[in-house]
Amino acid sequence: MSTTPKHISVITPCYNEEENVERLIKVVAGIFSGLPQYTYEHVLIDNSSKDNTVAILKKIAATDKHVKLIINASNFGHIRSPFYGMLQCTGECVISIVADFQDPPEMIVDFLAKWEEGYKIVIGVKKKSQENPIMFALRKAFYNVLSKVSSGGEPPVKNFTGFGLYDQKFISVLRQLDDPYPYFRGLITELGFDRFEIPYVQPDRAAGKTKNNFFTLYDIGMLGFTNHSKLPLRLSAFIGFFSATVSFLVALVYLVYKLIFWDRFQVGTAPMVIGVFFFSSVQLFFIGIIGEYIGAIHTQVRKRPLVIEKERVNF
Repeated sequence: MSTTPKHISVITPCYNEEENVERLIKVVAGIFSGLPQYTYEHVLIDNSSKDNTVAILKKIAATDKHVKLIINASNFGHIRSPFYGMLQCTGECVISIVADFQDPPEMIVDFLAKWEEGYKIVIGVKKKSQENPIMFALRKAFYNVLSKVSSGGEPPVKNFTGFGLYDQKFISVLRQLDDPYPYFRGLITELGFDRFEIPYVQPDRAAGKTKNNFFTLYDIGMLGFTNHSKLPLRLSAFIGFFSATVSFLVALVYLVYKLIFWDRFQVGTAPMVIGVFFFSSVQLFFIGIIGEYIGAIHTQVRKRPLVIEKERVNF
């Protein structure tokens, strides 16, 4: 029986995380020091940080060969950079964990235990969060809506951020996708590997400020819709047909009423103005929805690379 330790990859995307990266690297190292049956590499992909994150990482990597760095030539966004980093990992499985400690590092032990049982994907699912309760409620509502409108197949996992363990067989499939803007959270269910979900309470950030804002959250939200549902497009047709029917009936009622009470009934301009503004708003809304789908198609056909690297360390 072979006693060769299994090699594990830990991937951490970074952007302006100077307050957290050194502590995270030490915590991960401490966890694997208690797991002698494994060797590990800790790959950190920096998305063109503007603070001292890169300098700190290079200083650590100079003395710790477990630490490997990918430094991006520019900021390639919160979707492409983490995905690209996973594809560069060589371990028998890849554990994705963020730098701000909102993904509890101690769960690495639980992930590996379930992986040893045969699961190809082991993920953490938030049952509660210590973040802003309004934001958590909004995220939960989004996942509930996305789950209900998903077209065919298993809907995306609710309250899942990407935190988890992924077998190299799954990573190998990801390398074949050739997707320039992948919705990773949806691929977990779409590709159909054996999966185990571990609930956890998400802590607040250890230090620093979140890099998410309205635009990044909207981006990933719309990416989920355009990847998993055609319902918004079909709604435009349904609502258009319904509005046209209602408009015709209202017009018919007005015509009959005018013919009966010709001298006393004054239609006025108010119904016309209100109707124009209402239908214009509906049209603009669905033009925006169609624009999101066209934008997703535009991103796909350009076939831009996920990331351009500036430098690698310890590879």
